[in-house]
Amino acid sequence: MMFLINPIYASASIVFMLLLLLIIHYLSPTSSWGYISQALIFHQVRKYLLMLDVRKDHVKFWRPQVLLMVANPRANIGLITFINDIKKSGLYVLGHVQIGDLGLLPSDPLQCQYDSWLSLVDHLNIKAFVNLTLADSVRHGVRHLLFISGLGGMRPNTLVLGFYDDLPPQDQLQDRSFHSDRSLDDPALAEDQEDPLFHFPPLRGSVPEDKNRAEAWGGKALGSQEYVSIIADAVKMLKNVALARYFGQFDRQRALQSPVFVDVWPLNLLRPDSSSYVDTCSLFLLQLACILNMTRSWQKAKLRLFLCVEVGRSLKGAEQKLRLLLKELRMKADIYTVPWDEQVALHWQRQHVGMAIEAEPEKGERDEVQKEDEEEVEEEEEEYANSFPSNAVRLSDDYLHAVNRLILNQPRPPPAVRFLYLPRPPADTRRYHNYLHQLELLSRDLGPTLLIHGVTPVITTDL
Repeated sequence: MMFLINPIYASASIVFMLLLLLIIHYLSPTSSWGYISQALIFHQVRKYLLMLDVRKDHVKFWRPQVLLMVANPRANIGLITFINDIKKSGLYVLGHVQIGDLGLLPSDPLQCQYDSWLSLVDHLNIKAFVNLTLADSVRHGVRHLLFISGLGGMRPNTLVLGFYDDLPPQDQLQDRSFHSDRSLDDPALAEDQEDPLFHFPPLRGSVPEDKNRAEAWGGKALGSQEYVSIIADAVKMLKNVALARYFGQFDRQRALQSPVFVDVWPLNLLRPDSSSYVDTCSLFLLQLACILNMTRSWQKAKLRLFLCVEVGRSLKGAEQKLRLLLKELRMKADIYTVPWDEQVALHWQRQHVGMAIEAEPEKGERDEVQKEDEEEVEEEEEEYANSFPSNAVRLSDDYLHAVNRLILNQPRPPPAVRFLYLPRPPADTRRYHNYLHQLELLSRDLGPTLLIHGVTPVITTDL
C-alpha cells in the first residue's frame, strides 16, 4: 500500500530501516541481557544438523573435515592457517590433549583455557571449532576426540598431526608475519606485542628451569612409539591421516607470493614395485592438492605432479595414462617424469634379484630342484613384495637418502608445500620406531611437507 501511495518515500523508508539495522548490528554495545540472534541461530543449526543424515553420504559430496591436533598453539600458527585453507568449506576442529586425571584435581583445568583458544581463532581469522580434552595419555586423548568430535553428519574424517622430530619449537605468536591480515590491521593487537589474551604455556626448552631438568622424550608429552600408535589408531578408525613437517617455517604471506607451486608425489616412494597412481591413497593426495588449489588464496598456484618411472619402461605411456586420468577427473596439473633408476637400484628388492641372478645354479641342478622349490620361491617373493613389515625392515638408509635427494634436487623452482605418500604403519608394534625413522629420512630438509595416507575413496567418475 505504501508503494501505491508514494513509491519514493516507501523505498527510502525501507532503505533507512535496513541501514539502521546494520548500524545497530555492528555498532551496538555489548548487551548484558543476551542476544536473541544466538537463540535463533541455535534453533536453525539444530534443525539442519538433524537433517544432515550420515546414511546419505556420497563420495560426490565428500569434503575434508579435519581434526588438527595442536600441542601448543605458539609453535603451530603456520600449520593452523594452512589447514584452514585446505579444509575449504569443510569442518575444522582444533584439538588439544592435556595430561591429567580429573579425579585428582579440584576442578576442570580446561574451562579456563577455552577463552584463549577462541581468542586465537578470532585473531587468526579462521573458521574452526575448539575441542579440548583431559586424558592420562596423548594417545587416549586423541582417540577420545576422534570418537566424539563433531555432531551428526559433521564429524572429522581426517586427522592432522605435527611431525615427531627434535626441531626446537619457535614462538610464532611473537612473530607478526604469521598473523592474519585482519589481526595486523587491528590497532589494539598491532600495538600489543605480547598478546595477553593468549594464556598458553611456554614452549618446551624456553624456560630456564626446563633446560636444566631431564625429562622423558626430550620434553615432549609422548614418545615415538605412542606417536605411531596414534597414526595406527586413526587408520583403524577409517580416518585419513596427514603428518605435517616443517610448517614451523611456513609463512603464508611469503609462500603465496607469485609464482606459487604445489608439488605432489603420488607414488609410495618406499615401495618402487607399487608404481600405481590410482590407488585410494594416491587419489586422496590428488584430491587434497586440487582442493587447496581451488581456494581463493591458492588459485594462482600451479600443481606439479612428479611421475617416477624407470628408464626401461615407457615414459610417454605412463605420462599419457596419468594425463588421461587428470582429464577425466577435471584436474589441472603439470606432469614431470622423473627417472629414478639409480635410487631403485639401492632398494632391497633389486639387490635381492641381482644376488639371485649371480647365485643361479647350473642348468642340470636347477632342473632337479625347480619343481620342488617353485611354490616356496613364489611364497617368498610374495612376502617380500607385498608385506609391508618385510619391506620396512629391509629398507636401507642409503635408499632413503637417495630418494630424499631426488625430491630435493629437482631442477625447478622450490614449491610452497609438498604432498608425499604416507605408507600405512606396520602391523608389528616393535617396528614403529623404524617406521618413523624412515619417514624422517624421506622428508628431511624438504621444507613444508604433508605426508598423507588416505583410507576412504574421495573421487568418482560416475554422474
